Amino acid sequence: MKQIILSLLLICALPVLAQETVSVSETLITDRPDATESPYTVGKGNFQIETGALFTENGDDDFNVKRFVFNTGLLRYGLSDNYELRLGWDYQNERLTSQGIELSDATGFTPLLIGGKIEITDENGWIPQIGLMTHLRLPFTAVTEFKPEQTGMEMIFSFDHTLSNSTSIAYNLGARVADNRSIEYLYTVAYGFDITQKFGAYIELYGAFPEDTTAYHLWDAGCTYLVNNNLQLDVTVGTGFNSTAADQNILLSAGFSYRILKK
Repeated sequence: MKQIILSLLLICALPVLAQETVSVSETLITDRPDATESPYTVGKGNFQIETGALFTENGDDDFNVKRFVFNTGLLRYGLSDNYELRLGWDYQNERLTSQGIELSDATGFTPLLIGGKIEITDENGWIPQIGLMTHLRLPFTAVTEFKPEQTGMEMIFSFDHTLSNSTSIAYNLGARVADNRSIEYLYTVAYGFDITQKFGAYIELYGAFPEDTTAYHLWDAGCTYLVNNNLQLDVTVGTGFNSTAADQNILLSAGFSYRILKK
């Protein structure tokens, strides 16, 4: 309960700390398609929709999990020039099989994510752009099959370095409370580059160090296409490095991000 109260206080207090000093970029900056969250917010009064479809397969013939997320929904709204509110809610199908026998097949909403992001510092020389996100995942908003016993919590610091006019490196460090109340320490690092003014690409390494299980590590790569300053399309492919039966075999994703500017 103390952890939940602390997270709620952080989410509510961050807008008070926010200073309206950051201007909105000419083109939108998104938190998809990679696992690395950007340190940038959407700007005061702006509303951004980030959504898509995602397919993953984990395991082997002994135990196999196929997950298709029909809507990886994330809504972002700028309360100030460097603080935003965030809502995320996925609708998915998950199918578990063992030796070709179906164990379960469930479809519905996963726990609602609610939280905020604040820009802490602007990039200046060797100092990166830094942001902080706090989120809660609410069990009562999920269908029974995807409902955890406890409220999920996470806190993530995000960093971004500009390497050149066409390249950058971003990374996240953070932690989250797993369903069994143990802590998972998270990391991501992504290298992004512009192919043209419209096309971009990235490659990413990410993973976690759980307190009570083996660490896992994954990679993905993808491309983005900037239709205009407020609309971006994306595709991603990835897999895992681990050799356990629970390892990720494949990840496929496609989606878009759309920004509605304050008038």
